[in-house]
Order: sequence, then structure tokens, then C-alpha cells
Amino acid sequence: MKTGIIGLPQVGKTSLFTMLTGVEVTPGKREDHLGIARVPDQRLDQLGDLFHPRKLTHATVELVDVASLTQESLRDGSGIAALRNVDALIHVVRAFDDPSVPHMAGDVNPLRDIQNLEFDLVVSDLGQVEKRLERVEKDIKKQKTPALVEELALLQRMKPHLEAEQPLRTLALSVEEEKRMRGFQFLSQKPILYALNVGEDQAGQLETATDRAGIKTAPKTGAVAICAKVEAELAGLGDEEAAEFMGSYGLKESGLARLTRAAYALLGVMSFFTAGEDECRAWTVPVGSRAVEAAGAIHTDLSKHFIRAEVIRWDQLLELRTEAAAREKGLLRLEGKDYIVQDGDVMHIRHSG
Repeated sequence: MKTGIIGLPQVGKTSLFTMLTGVEVTPGKREDHLGIARVPDQRLDQLGDLFHPRKLTHATVELVDVASLTQESLRDGSGIAALRNVDALIHVVRAFDDPSVPHMAGDVNPLRDIQNLEFDLVVSDLGQVEKRLERVEKDIKKQKTPALVEELALLQRMKPHLEAEQPLRTLALSVEEEKRMRGFQFLSQKPILYALNVGEDQAGQLETATDRAGIKTAPKTGAVAICAKVEAELAGLGDEEAAEFMGSYGLKESGLARLTRAAYALLGVMSFFTAGEDECRAWTVPVGSRAVEAAGAIHTDLSKHFIRAEVIRWDQLLELRTEAAAREKGLLRLEGKDYIVQDGDVMHIRHSG
């Protein structure tokens, strides 16, 4: 799954992408860039400290640095079109004052920038819905099929919702309707995370920054504040120095860690772990996955030959130190293929392969 990082020029979007992925981007080039960001997870790090594995593997998120949106690219549709191939959006919003860095709209106003982009996404979707409605109405006159009737009803629900300037992510849909819409790649239906880039003077108040800016969340949305200047400083420090530096701002973790985790949650996925001397690893599965599906995330053969899963909570394993001690206390459970995996489960798959 891909997450697109978007924003107006000079908001810190590309700097953030580079800090998350390590991919250097040439300034001034209007092109998209692809990178992989590691999902920080202290639970996995602690399991690594317990097992001392040969390899420690974190979960990752695929990120696309979408070329900066400008009034021209929004007007001619080229900026909007680039967003269709991503599954979710991170909208980097400027909240820092710096006279040396001009803002496209003249003044710094995060709420306005969010509302303007949302409006552009809604307008793009409305145009698409109107075209499709016209086509379906013509087709249904030639041959009235159940599929066309259902699509027409859905489009007729979507049109007034968009006309009221409401994004499609706030429209209640059934599972079947969600599937029917997927092929259209509607922009305002995509989950979106607002990343508020604040100034250094607000770096110690990240937890409340989005509230103070008036950013409200809704279905399939999230908000997190970061300070790109602080993150740039942290990038060049070791663990102890970074902890001390964050402490000077009253921070317990980096903004990048919070942002990456929030993006991971926005995609509706979670982590379970496998742990041992060879490797401790976080595996990504959709929330609500069954044990047999989690086994398939490790290897397809494990799902085919699945017998049982040995499961224990990560914190219980850390407390007891060994699986043998957990088994003695009855905390290492045997679960069948329909067990719903929980975020933070440590699993060992028994199989017949």
C-alpha cells in the first residue's frame, strides 16, 4: 500500500519525506519520488533486547513524495491526477512563521490550506461522479441490469454529498459499496493524515498543536504535529544524545515516530511479531485478520499447512522472559485458524509443511 505525501510549496513536505525514507530529492524538480519508511516500534526493540537476534526487522510503509501542489497544477488537474494511485494521503501543512520562506497564499493559515485542498479533492470527485452518472443513465436505458441499478443508486447518493462540499470518506457505505467505488480511485474517499509542521518555538507542545490550530478529525482522518527543524537535528544524533535533545523540549519520542505510527494506523493495519534468536520481526496485517491470514503474511505455505498458532502478548513475554515460563503459567495459548490476531501478539505458527 502506498501513502502519498502532499502539500503546497515550502511547507517542509520533501524534507519530511527525506527524513522518513533517507531518499535525497533534488530541489526544484516537479516529479514524484518513492521511498520506504521504517515504522518505529518500541515493543519490537524490547523483544530484540530480550532475544538478541541476528536480525531485527521493523514494519515499513511505502511513501510517495508527490510533486508540490500549486494553484496552476490544481487548476489544470495535473496535481490532482498524481494522487489517484496512492491508498492514503499525508497532507503536510505549514504552521511555522519564517519571513525568509514565502507562503504561496501570503500568510500562514493551516486551516485554510486544509480546507482549500479538501475542496479541490471534492470538486475533482464531483466532476467524475457527474460524468459517470451520465454514462450509467444512458447504459441503463439500453440494458437495465442489477449492477447498473445499484451503481446508479450509489452515484445518486454521492452527488448531493459532494455538492454539499463533503468528502466521500464521510459518506457511510456498505462493504459492497466500498468495493464498487474502489475502481474509481476517488480522491476525497482516501484516508488522510494532516501533518502540522510547527515552528521550533512550538516543538515542546506537539500534543496540543493540532487542537490549537483548529484541526478537527472525522472518519478516516487523523492529525499529528511535527517540527521539521527539530527532526533534522535529531537525524544526526545517536540514541542517547537524541533522548537528551528531545528531553530539552519535553518530548518522549520524535515527531517522525508519531507520524509514521499514525500513518500506519490510518491504513487500518497493525503489527504482530515473530521472535527468536534468528530474527525478531514485525509483520503487517489488516486489523481483524485471522491467524491463518497472519500465517500467510509470513509465507503462503504456512497458511496452506496451518495447524495451530502459539500466541502470547508481547508484554507478557517480556515480563516472563522465556516461552517456557509463559507456557508454565498458561499464558502461551494455542489458537486455531479463526483466532482474531491482536496488535502486539507474538506468534509461532505450527504447520504440517
